[in-house]
Amino acid sequence: MFQRSLWNRWRSLFHPWQEMDWVLFFTTVVLTVGAAVVIYSTEVNQDTNFGWQHGTIGALGIAIALGLARWRYEILIQWKWWIYGITNLSLIAVMAIGTVGGGAQRWISVGGFHIQPSEFAKLGVIITLAALLHDKTASSIQAVSKTLAVVAVPWALVFLQPDLGTSLVFGAITLGMLYWGNANPGWLILLASPIVSGVLFGIYMPGWFLWVALMGVLAWLTIPTTRYASLAAVSVNFLSGKLGQFLWESVLQDYQKERLILFLNPERDPLGGGYHLIQSRIAIGAGGVYGKGLFNGTQTQLNFIPEQHTDFIFSAIGEELGFVGAIFLLLAFWLICLRLVAIAQTAKDNFGSLLAIGVLSMLVFQAIVNIGMTIGLAPVTGIPLPWISYGRSALLTNFMAIGVVESVANHRQRRKF
Repeated sequence: MFQRSLWNRWRSLFHPWQEMDWVLFFTTVVLTVGAAVVIYSTEVNQDTNFGWQHGTIGALGIAIALGLARWRYEILIQWKWWIYGITNLSLIAVMAIGTVGGGAQRWISVGGFHIQPSEFAKLGVIITLAALLHDKTASSIQAVSKTLAVVAVPWALVFLQPDLGTSLVFGAITLGMLYWGNANPGWLILLASPIVSGVLFGIYMPGWFLWVALMGVLAWLTIPTTRYASLAAVSVNFLSGKLGQFLWESVLQDYQKERLILFLNPERDPLGGGYHLIQSRIAIGAGGVYGKGLFNGTQTQLNFIPEQHTDFIFSAIGEELGFVGAIFLLLAFWLICLRLVAIAQTAKDNFGSLLAIGVLSMLVFQAIVNIGMTIGLAPVTGIPLPWISYGRSALLTNFMAIGVVESVANHRQRRKF
């Protein structure tokens, strides 16, 4: 009788979270704890405490996630424009009173802590778009145009900081949520086509002409007003070449240009812009299958890799934990993605489903770009690796996002996978 009573008390204690996706939740917790250990390993020869800070902020994030999981996420629909307004105001505040660092103005100093509003803006955009697409799906050109207009404001504010990496994340979130919101895939290709056109214009002119022609055909096949749509698609892609050249010459900062070019050939500037990538590849290659062990990586312990506790944390994992550690990390992200898709498919409404897909788009894009840039497959854009890279605002944002998704799981009515 006593054991049954004790069991009932435990059940009542955890009752508010009984429908949570615990696999998703504990996977993020394991990643955070493991990241704190790896970050601590990178700073044993330095007078810093980033590892302890990561663990402390992670504990706060876990508490916030559990709190949000109890809260009914549907309430966010009523607050969508307040959330959108606060998101934009915070980004404007950065431009007015923000702290400059690394050639960009991205942080607001509050009580000695640096807060990065652009990180929290990711979640703000996800919530706003989910509410909009919940009201009206993206099956029409008008709905897609409204969605793009809403995203354009925070995107522009982030891009002007300048923060190229986060602005790209906004793009990934928007495309992912539009796709899940029933937008025509051809429209999404047309939305991304100016970027491809701008790149091709500078590196391969015949390919650029072919691409412009293909976009005209795609617009003809997928957009109702075919004649004008094809003309618009061809015109936009045609002008994107010159626009890309203008952005390259007049908008992007020198350090951003270096990041975008040098990943193709970092040896061109081995002691300058290419230094990070060269040392990162050396560290990952030196790790072998099982790694050199925590606190034993030569590249890591001798501080050959700048920013190895933030943007280049994957290189420390590759050296000290080896191929096995890297695969474990990738499997953990795969599991997170799998659970997010399951929650999206079993959510009780479109709003909850869109929230899960928005978070999925954000995490997948960040993980692919961050890992890609450490091994030389993507430009160095300063995008953090979720739950692994040190960054207080980014870590809190990730846990808040998981908390919102766990609320979707906790309050769904359909049977889980």
